[in-house]
Amino acid sequence: MPSLGTWPFSRQLCVGSPPGVWVCSTDMLLTVPSAPEINWDGFQGVRVVAVPGSLAYAKNHGVYLTDEQGLVRDIIYKGTEAQIRQCMDPDGTVPLVHQRPCWPRPLCPWGCGLSPAVSWQVCGVVFFSSDAAEQLLATHVIPPLDACTYLGLDSGARPIQLSLFFDVVLCMAGGVTEEEFVRGGGDASVRSARSVLWTALRPFPLSVACIPNASYDYLTASASDHIRSLTLLPGSSSHLHFCKAAHSHVDEPDLLEDGSSVTNCLLEGAVRLAAGSVIQHCHLQGPLEIGPGCLLSGLAAGSSAALQGSCPLRDVVLQGHHICLGDLPCRIFTLTGRLDDWQSPAEQATYLNVPWAEFFQRTGIREGDLWDAETPRRSRSLLSARLFPVLHAHEALGLQDVLWLLAPAAAGERLARWRAAWRMSWRELLPCLDGAAELAARRHLFFLQGQRKVRRVLLGRRDCSLLPLTRSAVHEGYHEAVLGTLDEVASTAGDAGIAARALACIADVLGCMAQGEGGLRSGPAANSEWASAFALLESGDVAGGVRELAAERQKWMSRPALLVRAARHYEAAEQILIRQAVMSSCRFISVGQAELPPLGQWVQALCPARLDLSGGWSDTPPITYEHGGAVVDVAVLVDGARPVGARVRRIAEPELRLVSLGTPQHSQAAAELVCRELQHLQDYCQPHAPGALLKAAFLCTQVVQFPSQKPLRAQLMESFGGGFEVHTWSELPHGSGLGGGWQDQVGGLVPGIKIGRSKAELPLRVEVEKIPVPHGFTQTLSDHLLLVYTGKTRLARNLLQDVVRNWYARLPSVVENADALVSNAEECARALRQGDLPLLGQCLDRYWQQKKCMAPGCEPQAVGRMMAALRPHVHGQCLAGAGGGGFLCALTKAPRQKEALHQILAKTEGLGNFSIHSIEVDTKGFTVEVVECDMKAGAGPGGDMALWRPSALLCPGSSTGRAGISQLPPT
Repeated sequence: MPSLGTWPFSRQLCVGSPPGVWVCSTDMLLTVPSAPEINWDGFQGVRVVAVPGSLAYAKNHGVYLTDEQGLVRDIIYKGTEAQIRQCMDPDGTVPLVHQRPCWPRPLCPWGCGLSPAVSWQVCGVVFFSSDAAEQLLATHVIPPLDACTYLGLDSGARPIQLSLFFDVVLCMAGGVTEEEFVRGGGDASVRSARSVLWTALRPFPLSVACIPNASYDYLTASASDHIRSLTLLPGSSSHLHFCKAAHSHVDEPDLLEDGSSVTNCLLEGAVRLAAGSVIQHCHLQGPLEIGPGCLLSGLAAGSSAALQGSCPLRDVVLQGHHICLGDLPCRIFTLTGRLDDWQSPAEQATYLNVPWAEFFQRTGIREGDLWDAETPRRSRSLLSARLFPVLHAHEALGLQDVLWLLAPAAAGERLARWRAAWRMSWRELLPCLDGAAELAARRHLFFLQGQRKVRRVLLGRRDCSLLPLTRSAVHEGYHEAVLGTLDEVASTAGDAGIAARALACIADVLGCMAQGEGGLRSGPAANSEWASAFALLESGDVAGGVRELAAERQKWMSRPALLVRAARHYEAAEQILIRQAVMSSCRFISVGQAELPPLGQWVQALCPARLDLSGGWSDTPPITYEHGGAVVDVAVLVDGARPVGARVRRIAEPELRLVSLGTPQHSQAAAELVCRELQHLQDYCQPHAPGALLKAAFLCTQVVQFPSQKPLRAQLMESFGGGFEVHTWSELPHGSGLGGGWQDQVGGLVPGIKIGRSKAELPLRVEVEKIPVPHGFTQTLSDHLLLVYTGKTRLARNLLQDVVRNWYARLPSVVENADALVSNAEECARALRQGDLPLLGQCLDRYWQQKKCMAPGCEPQAVGRMMAALRPHVHGQCLAGAGGGGFLCALTKAPRQKEALHQILAKTEGLGNFSIHSIEVDTKGFTVEVVECDMKAGAGPGGDMALWRPSALLCPGSSTGRAGISQLPPT
C-alpha cells in the first residue's frame, strides 16, 4: 500500500471520479490500499475522504459525523473523550466518526464493506464536482473573500485566513445551521466571508468516501511523533513503515535493532542503534552505542570521537547544520530532548527532557545566559534560548561543545568555553540555515556510501543492479568518484569475472554520460589507441591494463560521440576478461597425443545439429559462471543427415588453409583464407572476422601458441612437419539458431537427450547428464518434432551484446529471468523423463517467453504470424538459439505433421520463404572418419576431391583415436 503521491493519487484514489477538482493537504502522509474502489454512482456536490483511526488519535484531530446515507452531519475537531465515546460501537471499539445506524445490516449503504456503526477521521482530501468547483471559484471576486486572493490584496483589502474544512467544507454539513456556522467565524470579516460561502455552497450535498485499511500520519513539529513515524514496526497500528536501513552502507547491520531506522548513512565499525532511534545523513565510525528515543542527523565522521567520549545518548535530538553568516559558512550543532516543547514558556517546559530549573542547577547556566533581561518571561522558551555555540574567538568549536550539556562532569571548564562563544537560538539560526550546503553534504554522503555499495556488490558477486546509482552519479556530477571506485575494484579484485563486471559498469557510466547521444552502444572497438591496454589485459596484467584504460579514457570524455566509442572499447576489454574466465575450463579438458597421419590424408568429422529445448542463455558467459546455467539439448539429424562437418589434412607448407564450403557435395570453396603469420590469427576472438571460429580452434587445442615469440611457420614445422588444410561446411542456413554457448559443444557432441549444468563459480566446469526417457519415447519425440525455417537470418552476437550488457547491469527482470531459465530447464528434464509431451510443450512455450524477456525484439513480425498459425496444432513452439529468426522448433500434437503444417503455413500471409524439415534424435552423436584420397598434399581445394574411401570410424573416447574429451570449452 504505497503512500499517497502523484502516481498513487491519480492511478488509485481518482480512478472513476467524475470531472472536478481534488484538493489535498500537504502536511500528511496518506497510505491507501492498492484499489480503494470509491463508488461514484449518483455522486453530486462535494466528497471528503476519510480513514479509520483510534480514540487516542481522534482526541487531537478531526472526525466526521455522518448519517445513514453517508452524508456528513458535522465535523468535530479535538473533541472531548465524552463526545467521542458517544460514537462507541456496541462491540466496544471507539469509532472516530460515527454514522448513526438506523437498520441492522452487514454493509454500509455506500458499499465500503464495513459495519454501519463505523466512524471516520478527517484525512485532508476533498473532491469538488465541476459544479461545486465553479461555484466556489466565483466567490473569489466577492468581498471579503477577494482578500484571499492577490486581486483583493492589490486592491488594498485586509487579508483574511480561512480553513478548508471549518470554513469551506463545514457549511455543507447537514447538521450545521446557518446561524451556528456564521456566528462561529470570529471577527466580522470572517463572519462575512462565511455568510458568502454559505450562500454559494450550501445547496451542494457533502458525502464521505470511506477507505478501509487506509491510514494517515500528520507531519507535526514534535520530535516524538517524527521518531515514531520513522521507527514503526510491521504490525503496528499505522500502515506507514520505513526500512530499517535505506540508501545506507552499514558495516554491521546486526547491531541495528528492530524498530530502528537508518537513512543515507555510512556507518563504519560497530555502531549499535537501539529500537526507537533514527540516524539520518550521518557518517559515523564505531564503536558507538545510541540508546532509544534518539534522532541523529547531519553528523560527519569527525564527530565520532566526541560521541565515543560522551555518555550514552538517550531520548535526544542531535543535529549538525550548515549555516551562512553573511559570506561566512559555518558548521554548528544543536541538541534538544525528545520530549521538549519548543514554544512553551520555560516555567512550564523542559530542556533535555528535564525542567529548566533542574538543567540550570546541573550545568551552572543562568537564565541571563540564554535570554536578555528585557525578554518577557512568557517569551522565554526553548525556541528563543541562545544555547548553541556558533563561533569562538580563539578555538574551533565542535560537537563536544553541546554534548557537555548532557553530562557536565567538568562543567567549570566547559561552561567557561560555552559562555565565551557567540551563541544563537534556534529562532535566530533558522534564517541562517544554508539549504544548498546541506543538500550538497547529503548528496556527497549518498555517493560516498554509494561507492561502498559498488565495492560490496561487485566483490560480493551480488545480483544487485548498480545502474540506478550510475545514473544518479552522472546526473549529480559524481561520475568521476564512481569511475575511480570501479577502476580500483577492477584492478585489485584478483578475479577475472569481477574485473569484467567492473569494466562493464564503467562502460555504463560512460554511456550514461553521453545522455543518449553519440550513436549506438554496440559497434567497432579496435582503435589502436586502446591497443596497449588490451595487450596488458591479454597478458594477464589486469591491474596494468585497467590503469592504461583509465589513462586513455581521460582523452575520450569531451563529447558524446567519444564517450560512446570509449564505452565500446571498455566492453571489448570486458570481453577479454570474459574469455579468460571461460578459458579456466581448460583445466578440465584433456587433449591426448596421437600418431600423425601421413601428409595428404584427410580426417573427417560429422556432427548432428543441436536443438535447445530449454535453458538457453544461461549457458552464455558471464551468466553461466556468475549465475549458473542449465540447458536441455537434443542432438538431431536434420532431414536424415548430420548437417555439420569438417575435414582436415596435413600439408607440406607451414601454413593454415581455412576453407569454407557451401556443402560437402560442392568442392568449390565459398571462402578461403591462408594464415602464414601469427598476426593473421589475432582476430580469432572477433565473431565477424573471416575464419574466426577455425582460428580459435587451432589456438584452443594448442596446435598453435598465441601470443608467442616463435613465428607460425616455425611452430608448425617443429611440431607437425608442415601445416594444415581445413574444410568446413554446414547444411544449415547462416543464423539458423542451431548454435549457442557451451550448449553447442554439449548439444552436438554428446548424443541423444541430455541436460548440461554449470555452477556459479570459476573455474567454469560443465557437467552433462544424459536424460533417461521411457522406452519408445525417443522415436515418439522424433515423430512430433519439426523444424520450420523462418527465412529470417540473424547472428547471435547482435543479440548477445545487449543480453550481456543487461546482465552486467543486473536488471531485475534479467536476473529473475535467469532464475526462471534454469528452473524451466529442470522442469523440462522432468517432462522428458516422464515422456510427457504436453508438459514438454508447456516448457517449450515458457522457454520462448523467457527468450523474449532476455532479448526483446527477437520475435520478428513474420515469425509471430507463423507461431499464431501453428498454435492450435502444437503442444509448444520456440525459435531455436537466441531467436530473431532461423529455425522454429515445433512440438506437434499429432505425429508426422510435416505436410499438414506446410499446408497451414502456405495459406498464412506475410511469411515469405519458409521450409519445413523433419528431425530425428541422434543417439550416436558425432563421428570421425579417416579417409584416403589421391590428392597431392600441396594441392588446393580444386576439383580433385571426389574420391573418398572411409578407412576407419572413430568416436569420442574410443581406443583407436585421440583421447576422449572430458569437457568441451565454451566459445
